[in-house]
Amino acid sequence: MAKPAGAACNLDCRYCYYLHRAEASARRMPHEVLERFVRDALAAQRDMPEVRFAWQGGEPTLAGLDFFRDVVALQDRYAPSGMRVENALQTNATLIDREWAAFLAERRFLVGVSLDGPAHLHDPLRRDARGRASHARALRGWERLERAGVECNTLTVVHSLNWRRGVEVYRYLRRIGSRHMQFIPLVERLGDRGMLAAPPAVQPRADLAPWVAPADGFGRFLCEVFDEWLAKDVGHVFVQLIEERVAALAGLPARLCVFAADCARTPMLEADGSLFSCDHYAYPAWRLGSIVAAPLENLMRSARQDAFGRAKRDRLPERCLGCEHLAACCGGCPRHRFVPAACGAPENYLCPSYQLFFAHTAVPLAPFAAGLRADAQAAAQWCE
Repeated sequence: MAKPAGAACNLDCRYCYYLHRAEASARRMPHEVLERFVRDALAAQRDMPEVRFAWQGGEPTLAGLDFFRDVVALQDRYAPSGMRVENALQTNATLIDREWAAFLAERRFLVGVSLDGPAHLHDPLRRDARGRASHARALRGWERLERAGVECNTLTVVHSLNWRRGVEVYRYLRRIGSRHMQFIPLVERLGDRGMLAAPPAVQPRADLAPWVAPADGFGRFLCEVFDEWLAKDVGHVFVQLIEERVAALAGLPARLCVFAADCARTPMLEADGSLFSCDHYAYPAWRLGSIVAAPLENLMRSARQDAFGRAKRDRLPERCLGCEHLAACCGGCPRHRFVPAACGAPENYLCPSYQLFFAHTAVPLAPFAAGLRADAQAAAQWCE
């Protein structure tokens, strides 16, 4: 994941974990850093048939359209013969015009658009620096992308305003044409001077931000979404967490980092070339170095990054060890492990949500999991 414009953003969302981080800076990635990143990333994965670059922010479109023209030109130059290179762009969509939409369609970018549901659920927490609502502008951007034929999905943050409205949010997203949906829980704590708190390893004690849903709220939201999806949209709408749940029931490894057993494969590149262990751990303690000074592959394979990845499973809360759902979530994101336990390591704030969702979906999704498992076994035999 790369931040081509750093923390620069044309919105000032109340809950943004990146924009409100004290160390975050707003600058465009220099061409030297971009070229090294593209070259080194492709070289490090030279034997892979497909490589995907993820561009996020802040707001990555602030880097400018010419920046992304350079991106694809460098990818064309450095990609080995036969390698397929894909790009994913996460945006608030408020700056998407016809020229942007045409470029993204032509170069086959996968574009994620941040929408927290209809305007009355989206606008209170997603405003610009002047306090103006953003929903109408985001929706216009979404519609331009759709008309241009860009492959799109929606990313919805689940927070204190919308966690009780799972069906309403899902139906709204379906109505505007979203067929691929991501739902992510807002779990943030407040630190000093109004900034959001650092990860528990640095700041173990902090109050929850007022926009956070109850510990079981995300699970209740997902259960509502699941029931609506199961009744009406199987095979027509794809919900990331439902896909992940099916894979877990089939015994396949997680693709989503929060459910993976190891955290070492999801680094983040800042605009200045600094590589961090994770997007949510972009603090000095987790800076691996600069790709300007050392090859990207060396930083990724460093002992520090390996230790960061292993810490997720080596420091599991005691409650996780006997949990029937451990294989499905692997303890969740370490950043969410701050709830004091009677003994041992702190527990994950989202544990009640995960348990609720996993239990609710296990039986209905069993046939889907059986089919996926059979497909995976057949594919493995064919490869042999």
